[in-house]
Amino acid sequence: MLRIAVPNKGSLSEPASAMLHEAGYRQRKDSRELVLVDSGNQVEFFFLRPRDIAVYVGSGKLDIGITGRDLLQDSGADAEEILQLGFAASTLRYATRPGTVRDVSQFGGLTVATSFSGVVTRHLAEHGVNASVVHLDGAVETAIQLGVAEVIADVVETGTTLRNAGLEIIGEPVLSSEAVVIRRTGRPTEDEPKVQQFLRRMQGVLVARRYVMMDYDIRAELVEKAVALTPGLESPTVSPLHDQGWVAVRSMVPTQDAQRIMDDLYDLGARAILTTGIHACRL
Repeated sequence: MLRIAVPNKGSLSEPASAMLHEAGYRQRKDSRELVLVDSGNQVEFFFLRPRDIAVYVGSGKLDIGITGRDLLQDSGADAEEILQLGFAASTLRYATRPGTVRDVSQFGGLTVATSFSGVVTRHLAEHGVNASVVHLDGAVETAIQLGVAEVIADVVETGTTLRNAGLEIIGEPVLSSEAVVIRRTGRPTEDEPKVQQFLRRMQGVLVARRYVMMDYDIRAELVEKAVALTPGLESPTVSPLHDQGWVAVRSMVPTQDAQRIMDDLYDLGARAILTTGIHACRL
Protein backbone atom coordinates (compact mmCIF):
# COMPACT_ATOMS: atom_id res chain seq x y z
CA MET A 1 0.00 0.00 0.00
CA LEU A 2 1.31 3.44 -0.98
CA ARG A 3 1.82 5.73 2.03
CA ILE A 4 1.26 9.43 1.24
CA ALA A 5 1.71 12.50 3.45
CA VAL A 6 -0.89 15.26 3.01
CA PRO A 7 -0.96 18.72 4.67
CA ASN A 8 -3.42 18.74 7.55
CA LYS A 9 -3.92 22.52 7.70
CA GLY A 10 -2.92 25.84 6.21
CA SER A 11 -3.03 27.13 2.65
CA LEU A 12 -1.84 23.79 1.25
CA SER A 13 -4.47 21.61 2.88
CA GLU A 14 -7.75 22.29 1.06
CA PRO A 15 -6.27 22.60 -2.47
CA ALA A 16 -4.30 19.38 -1.96
CA SER A 17 -7.37 17.46 -0.78
CA ALA A 18 -9.44 18.89 -3.66
CA MET A 19 -6.84 17.77 -6.19
CA LEU A 20 -6.61 14.30 -4.66
CA HIS A 21 -10.41 14.03 -4.80
CA GLU A 22 -10.37 15.01 -8.49
CA ALA A 23 -7.74 12.32 -9.03
CA GLY A 24 -10.14 9.70 -7.69
CA TYR A 25 -8.84 9.25 -4.14
CA ARG A 26 -10.92 9.21 -0.98
CA GLN A 27 -10.39 12.17 1.32
CA ARG A 28 -11.26 12.73 4.96
CA LYS A 29 -14.60 14.23 5.99
CA ASP A 30 -13.46 15.10 9.50
CA SER A 31 -10.45 17.39 9.93
CA ARG A 32 -9.57 15.50 13.11
CA GLU A 33 -8.76 12.33 11.15
CA LEU A 34 -5.01 11.77 11.05
CA VAL A 35 -4.96 8.62 8.90
CA LEU A 36 -7.27 7.58 6.07
CA VAL A 37 -7.10 4.26 4.24
CA ASP A 38 -8.31 4.20 0.63
CA SER A 39 -8.35 0.43 0.14
CA GLY A 40 -9.87 0.68 -3.33
CA ASN A 41 -6.80 2.54 -4.57
CA GLN A 42 -4.32 0.80 -2.25
CA VAL A 43 -3.30 4.13 -0.69
CA GLU A 44 -2.94 5.24 2.93
CA PHE A 45 -3.01 8.99 3.61
CA PHE A 46 -1.32 10.56 6.63
CA PHE A 47 -2.40 14.11 7.49
CA LEU A 48 0.61 15.94 8.92
CA ARG A 49 1.90 19.44 9.59
CA PRO A 50 3.12 20.77 6.21
CA ARG A 51 6.51 21.63 7.70
CA ASP A 52 7.01 18.02 8.90
CA ILE A 53 6.13 16.24 5.67
CA ALA A 54 9.57 16.48 4.05
CA VAL A 55 11.15 15.01 7.20
CA TYR A 56 8.88 11.95 7.17
CA VAL A 57 9.33 11.39 3.44
CA GLY A 58 13.08 12.01 3.57
CA SER A 59 13.46 9.45 6.36
CA GLY A 60 11.71 6.80 4.26
CA LYS A 61 8.82 6.40 6.72
CA LEU A 62 6.39 7.56 4.05
CA ASP A 63 6.67 7.00 0.30
CA ILE A 64 5.66 10.40 -1.09
CA GLY A 65 4.11 13.62 0.14
CA ILE A 66 2.57 16.93 -0.84
CA THR A 67 4.16 20.07 0.61
CA GLY A 68 5.54 23.46 -0.42
CA ARG A 69 8.89 23.84 -2.16
CA ASP A 70 9.85 26.42 0.48
CA LEU A 71 9.12 23.95 3.29
CA LEU A 72 11.01 21.18 1.50
CA GLN A 73 14.12 23.28 0.99
CA ASP A 74 14.00 24.72 4.49
CA SER A 75 13.73 21.29 6.10
CA GLY A 76 17.13 20.03 4.93
CA ALA A 77 15.48 16.61 4.57
CA ASP A 78 16.78 13.96 2.18
CA ALA A 79 13.86 14.52 -0.19
CA GLU A 80 13.29 15.93 -3.68
CA GLU A 81 10.36 17.26 -5.67
CA ILE A 82 9.06 15.10 -8.51
CA LEU A 83 5.95 17.00 -9.66
CA GLN A 84 4.81 20.63 -9.51
CA LEU A 85 1.13 20.96 -8.63
CA GLY A 86 0.42 24.55 -9.69
CA PHE A 87 -1.23 25.90 -6.54
CA ALA A 88 -0.13 27.76 -3.38
CA ALA A 89 2.29 29.91 -5.39
CA SER A 90 4.34 32.36 -3.31
CA THR A 91 7.78 33.93 -3.06
CA LEU A 92 10.14 34.32 -0.13
CA ARG A 93 11.26 37.95 -0.08
CA TYR A 94 13.34 40.27 2.08
CA ALA A 95 11.69 43.35 3.57
CA THR A 96 12.74 46.21 5.83
CA ARG A 97 11.87 49.80 6.73
CA PRO A 98 11.88 52.17 3.75
CA GLY A 99 15.06 54.15 3.25
CA THR A 100 17.42 51.67 4.91
CA VAL A 101 19.18 48.81 3.08
CA ARG A 102 18.23 48.07 -0.52
CA ASP A 103 19.90 44.77 -1.35
CA VAL A 104 21.21 41.56 0.23
CA SER A 105 24.77 42.77 -0.32
CA GLN A 106 24.14 45.41 2.38
CA PHE A 107 23.04 42.93 5.07
CA GLY A 108 26.51 42.48 6.57
CA GLY A 109 26.38 42.75 10.38
CA LEU A 110 22.56 42.89 10.43
CA THR A 111 20.04 40.42 11.81
CA VAL A 112 17.45 38.76 9.58
CA ALA A 113 14.31 37.29 11.15
CA THR A 114 12.45 34.54 9.29
CA SER A 115 10.47 31.31 9.57
CA PHE A 116 12.70 29.85 6.85
CA SER A 117 16.08 30.01 8.55
CA GLY A 118 17.53 27.13 6.52
CA VAL A 119 16.75 28.73 3.15
CA VAL A 120 17.82 32.21 4.27
CA THR A 121 21.09 31.02 5.83
CA ARG A 122 22.06 29.27 2.59
CA HIS A 123 21.02 32.29 0.51
CA LEU A 124 23.16 34.66 2.58
CA ALA A 125 26.12 32.26 2.38
CA GLU A 126 25.75 32.04 -1.41
CA HIS A 127 26.05 35.84 -1.56
CA GLY A 128 28.99 35.91 0.84
CA VAL A 129 27.07 37.97 3.41
CA ASN A 130 27.89 37.68 7.11
CA ALA A 131 24.54 38.32 8.80
CA SER A 132 22.78 36.75 11.77
CA VAL A 133 19.58 34.75 11.23
CA VAL A 134 16.88 34.55 13.91
CA HIS A 135 14.23 31.85 13.53
CA LEU A 136 10.62 32.86 14.31
CA ASP A 137 7.58 30.62 13.85
CA GLY A 138 5.11 33.38 13.05
CA ALA A 139 4.31 37.10 12.88
CA VAL A 140 7.70 37.77 11.31
CA GLU A 141 6.60 41.22 10.12
CA THR A 142 6.63 42.53 13.72
CA ALA A 143 10.29 41.56 14.33
CA ILE A 144 11.64 44.91 13.09
CA GLN A 145 9.18 46.99 15.11
CA LEU A 146 10.10 45.02 18.25
CA GLY A 147 13.83 45.40 17.63
CA VAL A 148 14.51 41.71 17.06
CA ALA A 149 15.94 42.26 13.57
CA GLU A 150 16.68 44.94 10.96
CA VAL A 151 15.48 42.78 8.04
CA ILE A 152 12.90 40.02 7.67
CA ALA A 153 12.43 37.28 5.09
CA ASP A 154 8.81 36.26 4.71
CA VAL A 155 6.48 34.48 2.31
CA VAL A 156 4.76 36.99 0.05
CA GLU A 157 1.67 36.55 -2.09
CA THR A 158 0.42 40.11 -2.58
CA GLY A 159 2.68 42.04 -0.19
CA THR A 160 -0.28 43.69 1.56
CA THR A 161 0.65 42.40 5.03
CA LEU A 162 4.16 43.79 4.77
CA ARG A 163 3.00 47.16 3.49
CA ASN A 164 0.46 47.39 6.32
CA ALA A 165 3.34 46.81 8.73
CA GLY A 166 5.20 49.78 7.23
CA LEU A 167 7.77 47.63 5.42
CA GLU A 168 8.91 47.50 1.80
CA ILE A 169 10.09 44.50 -0.19
CA ILE A 170 13.72 44.74 -1.31
CA GLY A 171 16.04 42.79 -3.57
CA GLU A 172 15.31 39.75 -5.73
CA PRO A 173 13.15 36.84 -4.51
CA VAL A 174 14.98 34.41 -2.27
CA LEU A 175 12.84 31.52 -3.49
CA SER A 176 9.76 30.97 -5.67
CA SER A 177 7.51 28.31 -4.21
CA GLU A 178 4.41 26.25 -4.98
CA ALA A 179 2.90 22.95 -3.90
CA VAL A 180 4.94 19.95 -5.03
CA VAL A 181 4.96 16.17 -4.74
CA ILE A 182 8.12 14.93 -3.05
CA ARG A 183 9.91 11.63 -2.49
CA ARG A 184 13.10 10.47 -0.83
CA THR A 185 16.09 11.67 -2.83
CA GLY A 186 17.24 9.24 -5.49
CA ARG A 187 15.69 6.23 -3.86
CA PRO A 188 12.67 4.76 -5.65
CA THR A 189 10.30 3.04 -3.27
CA GLU A 190 9.27 -0.60 -3.45
CA ASP A 191 5.88 0.65 -4.64
CA GLU A 192 7.29 2.31 -7.77
CA PRO A 193 4.36 1.28 -10.05
CA LYS A 194 1.90 2.79 -7.54
CA VAL A 195 3.97 5.99 -7.38
CA GLN A 196 3.89 6.31 -11.17
CA GLN A 197 0.15 5.66 -11.20
CA PHE A 198 -0.31 8.40 -8.58
CA LEU A 199 1.76 10.85 -10.62
CA ARG A 200 -0.22 10.04 -13.80
CA ARG A 201 -3.46 10.75 -11.96
CA MET A 202 -2.20 14.07 -10.62
CA GLN A 203 -0.83 15.05 -14.03
CA GLY A 204 -4.22 14.18 -15.49
CA VAL A 205 -5.89 16.61 -13.10
CA LEU A 206 -3.40 19.33 -14.02
CA VAL A 207 -4.10 18.88 -17.72
CA ALA A 208 -7.87 18.72 -17.17
CA ARG A 209 -7.69 22.04 -15.34
CA ARG A 210 -5.74 23.71 -18.14
CA TYR A 211 -7.84 22.53 -21.08
CA VAL A 212 -11.44 22.32 -22.27
CA MET A 213 -12.89 20.18 -25.02
CA MET A 214 -14.12 22.23 -27.98
CA ASP A 215 -16.62 20.93 -30.58
CA TYR A 216 -17.77 22.77 -33.65
CA ASP A 217 -19.20 22.29 -37.16
CA ILE A 218 -17.54 23.77 -40.23
CA ARG A 219 -17.52 23.50 -44.00
CA ALA A 220 -15.15 20.80 -45.22
CA GLU A 221 -13.15 23.22 -47.37
CA LEU A 222 -12.37 25.30 -44.25
CA VAL A 223 -11.13 22.43 -42.10
CA GLU A 224 -7.42 23.14 -42.55
CA LYS A 225 -7.82 26.77 -41.46
CA ALA A 226 -9.97 25.69 -38.52
CA VAL A 227 -7.51 23.01 -37.44
CA ALA A 228 -4.76 25.62 -37.44
CA LEU A 229 -6.75 27.38 -34.71
CA THR A 230 -7.44 24.16 -32.77
CA PRO A 231 -4.48 21.81 -33.34
CA GLY A 232 -5.16 19.80 -30.16
CA LEU A 233 -2.50 17.77 -28.39
CA GLU A 234 -1.85 15.36 -31.26
CA SER A 235 -4.49 16.31 -33.83
CA PRO A 236 -8.23 17.00 -33.76
CA THR A 237 -10.96 14.46 -34.45
CA VAL A 238 -12.78 15.29 -37.70
CA SER A 239 -16.04 13.47 -38.55
CA PRO A 240 -18.41 13.91 -41.52
CA LEU A 241 -21.89 15.27 -40.81
CA HIS A 242 -25.16 14.16 -42.38
CA ASP A 243 -25.33 17.40 -44.35
CA GLN A 244 -22.92 17.01 -47.24
CA GLY A 245 -19.95 19.37 -47.18
CA TRP A 246 -19.95 19.83 -43.39
CA VAL A 247 -17.77 18.16 -40.76
CA ALA A 248 -17.66 18.09 -36.97
CA VAL A 249 -14.37 18.85 -35.24
CA ARG A 250 -13.37 18.01 -31.67
CA SER A 251 -10.17 19.24 -30.06
CA MET A 252 -8.64 20.12 -26.67
CA VAL A 253 -7.83 23.83 -26.36
CA PRO A 254 -6.26 25.84 -23.50
CA THR A 255 -8.97 27.15 -21.17
CA GLN A 256 -7.48 30.65 -21.07
CA ASP A 257 -7.66 30.92 -24.88
CA ALA A 258 -11.08 29.30 -25.37
CA GLN A 259 -13.17 32.45 -25.80
CA ARG A 260 -10.75 34.00 -28.30
CA ILE A 261 -10.61 30.75 -30.28
CA MET A 262 -14.41 30.58 -30.36
CA ASP A 263 -14.53 34.11 -31.79
CA ASP A 264 -11.94 33.25 -34.45
CA LEU A 265 -13.77 30.05 -35.41
CA TYR A 266 -17.07 31.90 -35.71
CA ASP A 267 -15.49 34.53 -37.95
CA LEU A 268 -14.07 31.70 -40.07
CA GLY A 269 -17.54 30.20 -40.54
CA ALA A 270 -17.77 27.58 -37.80
CA ARG A 271 -21.11 27.10 -36.07
CA ALA A 272 -22.48 25.15 -33.08
CA ILE A 273 -19.27 25.90 -31.19
CA LEU A 274 -19.34 24.30 -27.75
CA THR A 275 -16.86 23.93 -24.89
CA THR A 276 -17.09 21.34 -22.13
CA GLY A 277 -14.95 20.83 -19.05
CA ILE A 278 -12.55 17.92 -18.74
CA HIS A 279 -12.70 16.09 -15.41
CA ALA A 280 -9.81 13.68 -15.93
CA CYS A 281 -7.44 12.55 -18.64
CA ARG A 282 -4.36 10.48 -19.41
CA LEU A 283 -1.86 11.66 -22.01
